[in-house]
Amino acid sequence: MPLSATILGQGRPVVLLPGFALDSAVMAAACEPAFAAAAAAAAAAAAAAAPAAASTWQRIYLDLPGTGGSPAGEPTSEAVLNQVRNSIADLIGDTRYLLVGHSYGGYLATGLVRRDPARIAGMCLICTGARIRPADRDLSGVLASAPEPGWLDGVPEDLHEHFSYAIGRQTRAVADRVAAAFARRGPVDDVYLEALRPAGYQLTDEPDPANEQKISAFAEPVSLLAGRRDRIGGYRDLFAALTGYPNGNFTALADAGHYLPFEQPEHFARLILDWLTQTA
Repeated sequence: MPLSATILGQGRPVVLLPGFALDSAVMAAACEPAFAAAAAAAAAAAAAAAPAAASTWQRIYLDLPGTGGSPAGEPTSEAVLNQVRNSIADLIGDTRYLLVGHSYGGYLATGLVRRDPARIAGMCLICTGARIRPADRDLSGVLASAPEPGWLDGVPEDLHEHFSYAIGRQTRAVADRVAAAFARRGPVDDVYLEALRPAGYQLTDEPDPANEQKISAFAEPVSLLAGRRDRIGGYRDLFAALTGYPNGNFTALADAGHYLPFEQPEHFARLILDWLTQTA
């Protein structure tokens, strides 16, 4: 069964994959402001007689299994990735597309690049670990946060623990933005998600950064975005992943954590525009 999708706009297709237990609504809240800024820049370029920059994008936000409008399936990342691949084919056929993934969605995106490189015209990874198991992640060098007094006062109590760990830029404005995005989430199949983590979280072809022979080079434009306060994925594994992307750029924002698009929205929009310009 195809995954549920929210499709916005017309133009070059961009497939966007959300983080674990999140959905298309949260991913759209993170990325739509950046695409709006990119569209405004493209319109300005067109007005200045620079048609090569005047691009538009069809954003395809997928709900991963067990989230939003997508039913649960087999609780393995291999099964999830197969559903993503099949859903993309159902939606756009053989058309080449751009790919954006946040956290677990970025991990799946790297699997798509390894398996279908000819179909993908560029990739942007946001706060993504190259290795999925927490014990395998390099969290060294992560910067401590400086919480603003009362920064969680407007956030539901059940989100406090997660926000304190996942958000790096700990201000009231950031917490309120992330909480507003979370409030847009659809239903979640907790039983399925709890089974996915221990049973088959790792893709069978997950690369080993210590062994370059296992990493296939992907030559299209790649943007790797990390937060130096990201206590979930860190940032050093993503930097190491540059080995497999000869046309890749790495940016680590000092004052951002795992929810970088909400923590540094203006900077995030500039980075997305820069990557989209490279893929034109």
